[in-house]
Amino acid sequence: MTGDGLPPLREVIAEHGLSARKALGQNFLLDLNLTRKIARRAGDLSACDVLEVGPGPGGLTRALLSEGARRVVAIERDPRCLPALEQIAAAYPGRLEIVQGDALRIDAEALLTRPVRVVANLPYNVGTELLVRWLTPDSWPPYWASLTLMFQREVAQRIVAAPGSKAYGRLAVLAQWRTEPRLAFDLPPQAFTPPPKVTSSVVHLEALPAPRHPADPDRLQRVVAAAFGQRRKMLRASLKGLAPDIVARLESLGIDPTARAETLDLEAFCRLARAL
Repeated sequence: MTGDGLPPLREVIAEHGLSARKALGQNFLLDLNLTRKIARRAGDLSACDVLEVGPGPGGLTRALLSEGARRVVAIERDPRCLPALEQIAAAYPGRLEIVQGDALRIDAEALLTRPVRVVANLPYNVGTELLVRWLTPDSWPPYWASLTLMFQREVAQRIVAAPGSKAYGRLAVLAQWRTEPRLAFDLPPQAFTPPPKVTSSVVHLEALPAPRHPADPDRLQRVVAAAFGQRRKMLRASLKGLAPDIVARLESLGIDPTARAETLDLEAFCRLARAL
Protein backbone atom coordinates (compact mmCIF):
# COMPACT_ATOMS: atom_id res chain seq x y z
CA MET A 1 0.00 0.00 0.00
CA THR A 2 1.01 3.64 -0.46
CA GLY A 3 0.61 6.73 1.70
CA ASP A 4 -2.94 7.34 0.47
CA GLY A 5 -4.09 3.82 1.33
CA LEU A 6 -4.41 2.83 -2.32
CA PRO A 7 -2.41 0.08 -4.05
CA PRO A 8 0.80 0.90 -5.97
CA LEU A 9 0.09 1.95 -9.54
CA ARG A 10 1.78 -1.12 -11.01
CA GLU A 11 -0.70 -3.30 -9.11
CA VAL A 12 -3.59 -1.13 -10.29
CA ILE A 13 -2.47 -1.43 -13.91
CA ALA A 14 -2.07 -5.21 -13.59
CA GLU A 15 -5.42 -5.62 -11.83
CA HIS A 16 -7.33 -3.77 -14.54
CA GLY A 17 -5.23 -4.88 -17.53
CA LEU A 18 -4.31 -1.32 -18.44
CA SER A 19 -1.73 -1.61 -21.18
CA ALA A 20 -1.02 1.84 -22.62
CA ARG A 21 -2.45 2.40 -26.09
CA LYS A 22 -0.42 4.33 -28.63
CA ALA A 23 -3.56 5.34 -30.50
CA LEU A 24 -4.67 7.28 -27.41
CA GLY A 25 -1.25 8.84 -26.85
CA GLN A 26 -0.92 7.04 -23.53
CA ASN A 27 2.24 6.80 -21.43
CA PHE A 28 1.52 6.10 -17.78
CA LEU A 29 3.61 7.92 -15.17
CA LEU A 30 3.98 5.48 -12.25
CA ASP A 31 6.38 7.25 -9.88
CA LEU A 32 4.20 8.86 -7.21
CA ASN A 33 7.11 11.04 -6.10
CA LEU A 34 7.18 12.60 -9.56
CA THR A 35 3.42 13.02 -9.76
CA ARG A 36 3.49 14.82 -6.41
CA LYS A 37 6.28 17.04 -7.72
CA ILE A 38 4.04 18.02 -10.64
CA ALA A 39 1.11 18.68 -8.30
CA ARG A 40 3.24 20.88 -6.06
CA ARG A 41 4.52 22.88 -9.03
CA ALA A 42 0.92 23.86 -9.78
CA GLY A 43 0.85 25.85 -6.52
CA ASP A 44 -1.60 25.89 -3.64
CA LEU A 45 -4.54 23.72 -4.68
CA SER A 46 -6.50 23.79 -1.44
CA ALA A 47 -8.92 26.48 -2.64
CA CYS A 48 -9.01 25.36 -6.28
CA ASP A 49 -10.84 23.06 -8.61
CA VAL A 50 -8.33 21.19 -10.75
CA LEU A 51 -8.97 20.05 -14.30
CA GLU A 52 -7.02 16.97 -15.32
CA VAL A 53 -7.09 15.58 -18.87
CA GLY A 54 -6.04 12.01 -19.53
CA PRO A 55 -5.60 10.71 -15.97
CA GLY A 56 -5.16 7.08 -17.10
CA PRO A 57 -4.82 4.87 -14.00
CA GLY A 58 -4.76 7.97 -11.81
CA GLY A 59 -1.18 8.53 -10.67
CA LEU A 60 -1.35 12.31 -11.04
CA THR A 61 -4.97 12.30 -9.84
CA ARG A 62 -3.88 10.75 -6.56
CA ALA A 63 -1.08 13.30 -6.21
CA LEU A 64 -3.43 16.22 -6.78
CA LEU A 65 -5.83 14.96 -4.14
CA SER A 66 -3.13 14.08 -1.63
CA GLU A 67 -1.60 17.54 -2.12
CA GLY A 68 -4.92 19.04 -1.05
CA ALA A 69 -6.86 19.92 -4.21
CA ARG A 70 -10.34 21.08 -3.26
CA ARG A 71 -11.83 19.06 -6.13
CA VAL A 72 -10.50 17.33 -9.23
CA VAL A 73 -12.45 16.94 -12.47
CA ALA A 74 -10.74 14.21 -14.48
CA ILE A 75 -11.64 13.76 -18.16
CA GLU A 76 -10.71 10.31 -19.44
CA ARG A 77 -11.47 8.99 -22.91
CA ASP A 78 -10.45 5.36 -22.26
CA PRO A 79 -13.27 3.45 -20.51
CA ARG A 80 -10.77 0.81 -19.34
CA CYS A 81 -9.37 3.35 -16.86
CA LEU A 82 -12.68 4.20 -15.19
CA PRO A 83 -12.67 1.40 -12.56
CA ALA A 84 -9.21 2.46 -11.35
CA LEU A 85 -10.33 6.09 -11.14
CA GLU A 86 -13.48 5.06 -9.28
CA GLN A 87 -11.29 3.43 -6.62
CA ILE A 88 -9.59 6.79 -6.11
CA ALA A 89 -12.94 8.57 -5.94
CA ALA A 90 -14.03 6.18 -3.18
CA ALA A 91 -10.85 6.97 -1.21
CA TYR A 92 -11.49 10.73 -1.52
CA PRO A 93 -15.28 11.07 -1.12
CA GLY A 94 -16.79 14.07 -2.87
CA ARG A 95 -13.50 15.37 -4.24
CA LEU A 96 -13.08 13.55 -7.56
CA GLU A 97 -15.50 13.80 -10.48
CA ILE A 98 -14.75 11.44 -13.37
CA VAL A 99 -15.97 12.43 -16.82
CA GLN A 100 -15.72 9.82 -19.56
CA GLY A 101 -15.24 11.35 -22.98
CA ASP A 102 -13.07 13.33 -25.37
CA ALA A 103 -11.59 16.48 -23.82
CA LEU A 104 -11.72 18.19 -27.23
CA ARG A 105 -15.50 17.85 -27.22
CA ILE A 106 -16.35 18.52 -23.57
CA ASP A 107 -17.12 21.96 -22.12
CA ALA A 108 -14.86 21.61 -19.11
CA GLU A 109 -15.52 25.13 -17.86
CA ALA A 110 -19.14 24.21 -17.14
CA LEU A 111 -17.96 21.44 -14.78
CA LEU A 112 -15.67 23.63 -12.68
CA THR A 113 -15.93 26.26 -9.95
CA ARG A 114 -13.35 29.04 -9.97
CA PRO A 115 -10.56 29.43 -9.13
CA VAL A 116 -9.35 26.70 -11.48
CA ARG A 117 -5.93 25.26 -12.19
CA VAL A 118 -5.31 22.85 -15.06
CA VAL A 119 -2.79 20.10 -14.28
CA ALA A 120 -2.27 17.25 -16.72
CA ASN A 121 0.07 14.72 -18.25
CA LEU A 122 -1.49 15.39 -21.63
CA PRO A 123 -1.88 12.60 -24.19
CA TYR A 124 0.78 13.31 -26.81
CA ASN A 125 -1.67 13.24 -29.70
CA VAL A 126 -3.93 16.08 -28.45
CA GLY A 127 -1.65 18.07 -26.15
CA THR A 128 -0.80 20.92 -28.53
CA GLU A 129 -4.40 21.36 -29.71
CA LEU A 130 -5.67 21.54 -26.13
CA LEU A 131 -3.00 24.09 -25.21
CA VAL A 132 -3.92 26.34 -28.14
CA ARG A 133 -7.60 26.17 -27.16
CA TRP A 134 -6.80 27.14 -23.57
CA LEU A 135 -4.69 30.05 -24.82
CA THR A 136 -7.29 31.38 -27.26
CA PRO A 137 -10.68 31.64 -25.52
CA ASP A 138 -13.23 34.23 -26.63
CA SER A 139 -12.56 36.40 -23.58
CA TRP A 140 -9.60 37.03 -21.29
CA PRO A 141 -8.76 36.40 -18.45
CA PRO A 142 -9.73 32.75 -18.94
CA TYR A 143 -11.57 30.50 -16.50
CA TRP A 144 -8.25 28.97 -15.41
CA ALA A 145 -5.55 30.69 -13.36
CA SER A 146 -2.67 28.46 -14.47
CA LEU A 147 -1.72 25.51 -16.65
CA THR A 148 0.80 22.93 -15.43
CA LEU A 149 1.25 20.55 -18.32
CA MET A 150 3.54 17.78 -19.46
CA PHE A 151 4.68 17.62 -23.08
CA GLN A 152 7.44 16.12 -25.13
CA ARG A 153 10.46 18.29 -24.40
CA GLU A 154 10.54 19.54 -28.00
CA VAL A 155 7.02 20.94 -27.61
CA ALA A 156 7.81 22.44 -24.21
CA GLN A 157 10.81 24.26 -25.66
CA ARG A 158 8.62 25.71 -28.40
CA ILE A 159 6.33 27.23 -25.76
CA VAL A 160 9.12 29.18 -24.02
CA ALA A 161 11.33 29.87 -27.07
CA ALA A 162 12.76 33.34 -27.71
CA PRO A 163 12.70 35.16 -31.07
CA GLY A 164 15.54 34.15 -33.33
CA SER A 165 15.72 30.58 -32.07
CA LYS A 166 14.81 27.51 -34.13
CA ALA A 167 12.05 26.58 -31.66
CA TYR A 168 10.38 30.01 -31.84
CA GLY A 169 7.03 29.89 -33.61
CA ARG A 170 3.27 29.95 -33.25
CA LEU A 171 3.17 28.29 -29.83
CA ALA A 172 5.68 30.74 -28.36
CA VAL A 173 3.78 33.78 -29.62
CA LEU A 174 0.37 32.57 -28.41
CA ALA A 175 1.68 31.40 -25.03
CA GLN A 176 3.82 34.43 -24.27
CA TRP A 177 1.17 36.91 -25.41
CA ARG A 178 -1.23 36.03 -22.59
CA THR A 179 0.72 33.99 -20.06
CA GLU A 180 4.03 33.77 -18.21
CA PRO A 181 5.38 30.36 -19.31
CA ARG A 182 8.25 28.65 -17.51
CA LEU A 183 9.96 25.29 -17.96
CA ALA A 184 9.64 23.48 -14.65
CA PHE A 185 11.63 20.23 -14.97
CA ASP A 186 12.27 17.24 -17.23
CA LEU A 187 11.16 13.64 -16.78
CA PRO A 188 13.21 10.80 -18.26
CA PRO A 189 11.61 8.15 -20.50
CA GLN A 190 12.13 5.42 -17.88
CA ALA A 191 9.68 7.19 -15.55
CA PHE A 192 6.84 6.04 -17.82
CA THR A 193 5.21 2.79 -18.83
CA PRO A 194 5.85 2.16 -21.66
CA PRO A 195 8.92 4.41 -21.88
CA PRO A 196 8.50 6.96 -24.70
CA LYS A 197 11.37 7.54 -27.11
CA VAL A 198 11.76 11.15 -25.97
CA THR A 199 12.28 13.11 -22.76
CA SER A 200 9.21 14.85 -21.35
CA SER A 201 9.04 18.29 -19.74
CA VAL A 202 6.62 20.01 -17.39
CA VAL A 203 5.69 23.58 -18.29
CA HIS A 204 3.90 25.98 -15.95
CA LEU A 205 1.94 28.88 -17.47
CA GLU A 206 0.42 31.60 -15.28
CA ALA A 207 -2.40 33.55 -16.90
CA LEU A 208 -1.71 37.27 -17.15
CA PRO A 209 -4.56 39.64 -16.19
CA ALA A 210 -4.38 41.12 -19.70
CA PRO A 211 -2.37 40.37 -22.88
CA ARG A 212 1.08 41.93 -23.04
CA HIS A 213 0.15 43.94 -26.15
CA PRO A 214 -3.26 44.81 -27.65
CA ALA A 215 -4.37 42.67 -30.58
CA ASP A 216 -7.48 40.87 -31.78
CA PRO A 217 -6.99 37.16 -30.97
CA ASP A 218 -8.35 35.86 -34.28
CA ARG A 219 -6.29 38.28 -36.33
CA LEU A 220 -3.16 37.52 -34.35
CA GLN A 221 -3.66 33.79 -34.87
CA ARG A 222 -4.13 34.30 -38.62
CA VAL A 223 -1.00 36.43 -38.93
CA VAL A 224 1.12 34.05 -36.88
CA ALA A 225 -0.20 30.98 -38.70
CA ALA A 226 0.56 32.55 -42.09
CA ALA A 227 4.01 33.77 -41.06
CA PHE A 228 5.18 30.48 -39.59
CA GLY A 229 3.29 28.27 -42.02
CA GLN A 230 6.04 29.07 -44.51
CA ARG A 231 8.79 30.01 -42.11
CA ARG A 232 11.58 29.71 -44.66
CA LYS A 233 9.99 32.39 -46.80
CA MET A 234 10.36 36.13 -46.32
CA LEU A 235 7.41 37.91 -44.73
CA ARG A 236 6.51 39.61 -48.01
CA ALA A 237 5.84 36.14 -49.44
CA SER A 238 4.37 34.31 -46.44
CA LEU A 239 1.93 37.15 -45.64
CA LYS A 240 0.92 38.19 -49.16
CA GLY A 241 -2.35 36.29 -48.83
CA LEU A 242 -3.43 38.57 -45.96
CA ALA A 243 -3.11 41.85 -47.88
CA PRO A 244 -2.31 42.65 -51.53
CA ASP A 245 -0.12 45.57 -50.47
CA ILE A 246 1.74 43.65 -47.79
CA VAL A 247 5.15 45.13 -48.64
CA ALA A 248 3.92 48.68 -48.16
CA ARG A 249 2.15 47.74 -44.95
CA LEU A 250 5.21 46.06 -43.49
CA GLU A 251 7.38 49.05 -44.37
CA SER A 252 4.89 51.45 -42.79
CA LEU A 253 5.21 49.48 -39.54
CA GLY A 254 8.98 49.52 -39.63
CA ILE A 255 9.15 45.79 -40.39
CA ASP A 256 11.58 44.60 -43.06
CA PRO A 257 9.56 42.78 -45.77
CA THR A 258 12.56 40.52 -46.42
CA ALA A 259 12.72 39.38 -42.77
CA ARG A 260 11.57 35.93 -41.75
CA ALA A 261 8.96 35.16 -39.13
CA GLU A 262 11.35 33.90 -36.44
CA THR A 263 13.03 37.34 -36.27
CA LEU A 264 9.85 39.18 -35.19
CA ASP A 265 9.20 39.56 -31.49
CA LEU A 266 5.79 39.39 -29.82
CA GLU A 267 5.20 43.16 -29.95
CA ALA A 268 5.87 43.23 -33.69
CA PHE A 269 3.38 40.41 -34.35
CA CYS A 270 0.72 42.24 -32.32
CA ARG A 271 1.45 45.50 -34.17
CA LEU A 272 1.13 43.65 -37.46
CA ALA A 273 -2.17 42.04 -36.41
CA ARG A 274 -3.59 45.45 -35.50
CA ALA A 275 -2.55 46.89 -38.86
CA LEU A 276 -4.00 44.12 -41.03
